[in-house]
Amino acid sequence: MAENSKIEWTDHTFNPWIGCQKVSPGCDRCYAESLAKRYGWVEWGPHGERKRTSAANWKKPRQWAAAARGASRRPRVFCASLADVFDNQVPDDWRKDLFDLIAATPELDWLLLTKRPENLVRMFPTGPWLNVWLGTTCEDQERYDRRWPLLAAQSNVPVRFISYEPAIGPLVPHGVVVGNVFRTPDWLICGGESGHGARYMPAEWAEQAMWQCEVNMTAFFMKQMTGKKPIPPQLMVREFPHVGAR
Repeated sequence: MAENSKIEWTDHTFNPWIGCQKVSPGCDRCYAESLAKRYGWVEWGPHGERKRTSAANWKKPRQWAAAARGASRRPRVFCASLADVFDNQVPDDWRKDLFDLIAATPELDWLLLTKRPENLVRMFPTGPWLNVWLGTTCEDQERYDRRWPLLAAQSNVPVRFISYEPAIGPLVPHGVVVGNVFRTPDWLICGGESGHGARYMPAEWAEQAMWQCEVNMTAFFMKQMTGKKPIPPQLMVREFPHVGAR
């Protein structure tokens, strides 16, 4: 479950374990659940198994890190596309092993995307974590208003980002006050749903999010339209956050 990724905004994908459960409408057509059913990996859901991947798979990030030494930028690793690092059903010692691996590979930038930012306070180790980008999925305004303040409170990472995918409702990525700081996302990925029966994302939703990102000075990455239809020229923007000298 490790590979050179086909996802446009990352270089590698690493899955330390497989398995999750649905927590909001954005999960309704979960591709990871579909893959798990197709290949018979695990049963999905609250009572389903969380299956740790092989020792050989866990060695891959160290290999990527070794290959990246001396590179002009750190390769990005999306962890985990077939699970949620901050899932309540995952054993704490597995999570500790993952963070030990992240600490041992400073040549990589680790992108941790969760739909459970409420768990960060007790599951994300104190830092600073200079090679971790923390993200949360917000498929609409309701989820953004609930999840972004929880992620924004994390001050021990260089990048806090939003995955507005699948976009199933309009979203304006406003900022929130954390202590004495007004904090907006450092990066926003926007994408429509794909596959049979995909829920439609009007281009206007993506444009609205992009315009607010410009106001916020938030990097904007347009991943795809609904059903992977061509991206309109005005939306063909693929930016990454500036994280300073590496």
